[in-house]
Amino acid sequence: MRVIDNEAEVPLTINILPMIDVIFAILAFFIISTLFLTRAEGFSVDLPEAETSQSQQEAFITVTIERNGNISIDKEPVDLSELTQVVEQQIGDSSEALVTVQADETIDYGQVIAVMDKLRMVEGASLGMATQQPAQTGTSK
Repeated sequence: MRVIDNEAEVPLTINILPMIDVIFAILAFFIISTLFLTRAEGFSVDLPEAETSQSQQEAFITVTIERNGNISIDKEPVDLSELTQVVEQQIGDSSEALVTVQADETIDYGQVIAVMDKLRMVEGASLGMATQQPAQTGTSK
């Protein structure tokens, strides 16, 4: 004999709202962590503006010339006389490396040229100057 159940069966459903909340939380975590990992290394300098500046691949070595004239390579202070040797050590066996110079816009032009001259002596070093796009104004002609 078969038992008759008068209650209707409740259809099984999967509640996906909590799953969506978890996915969005994970997505937000990855977006925020990516933003922190992609920031440029170096000291805070006011880069000069250039309308023709273009985004480049991430620098292998970053040479920073601060407002007070101090020179550093990847946040490590370096004297101008030992700049060539330190860059050669960092390049190592690599046949080519991108060296980006971040010079404060108020720094003396002669000091920037002196640093670039020393960097040109390093074999396999491709030089680049860090600039930033000018701020867009809200007015148009």
